[in-house]
Amino acid sequence: MVRLPKTPILVLGSLALVVTGCSSAPSSTQGASPNTGAPTQPNTSTSQPAPVQTENNPPGDIPDNQAFVTYTGKSGNYGVKIPEGWARTATGSSASFTDKLNTIAVKQTAAPDAPTVKTANSVVVPVLQASVPNFSLDDVTTFDLPGGSGALITYHGDSAQDPVTNKVIRDAMERYTFWKNGQQVVLTLTGPENADNVDPWALVSSSFAWVQ
Repeated sequence: MVRLPKTPILVLGSLALVVTGCSSAPSSTQGASPNTGAPTQPNTSTSQPAPVQTENNPPGDIPDNQAFVTYTGKSGNYGVKIPEGWARTATGSSASFTDKLNTIAVKQTAAPDAPTVKTANSVVVPVLQASVPNFSLDDVTTFDLPGGSGALITYHGDSAQDPVTNKVIRDAMERYTFWKNGQQVVLTLTGPENADNVDPWALVSSSFAWVQ
């Protein structure tokens, strides 16, 4: 009986181990650039549309779609348009309407003479200076509106400190004084100095009318 040498068997076994090891090893170039071997990056060249920015009103701006209703004074002899839904506070012949940082105030009193620029400067301005924090006068002029003519005082002042945020707002104010038959109504419009309330304030002041 002829015995075959064992050496070839060992060689075949070694070759099998080498082949098996090579087939299970991960490729070193998988996911790499064909030229450099560096990892490939995802394609980001496709531009994405910019997100649409939501528009909102800055603090103090009265919305363009604000609805207005007519308020009739307690005396019943004048009316003025007020933004609908604003909080109302009334005391005697005075009333104020507030929303966020804006306020509209009306006050009726007896007055023997029609207001003038001279009386506004000599009588009203000193009172405002003493009562409005950090008062700053802009101008004293006359106005001519559908509801009548009178004295207009424009000025700036600091608001009362907010009890929650402790913030103080710098306000811009317009003070119209309407007069008729020994009665005057003072209409004061107040809002943050940077607010864009030109159109709403013009609507309110132009809406004032004597009923009787």
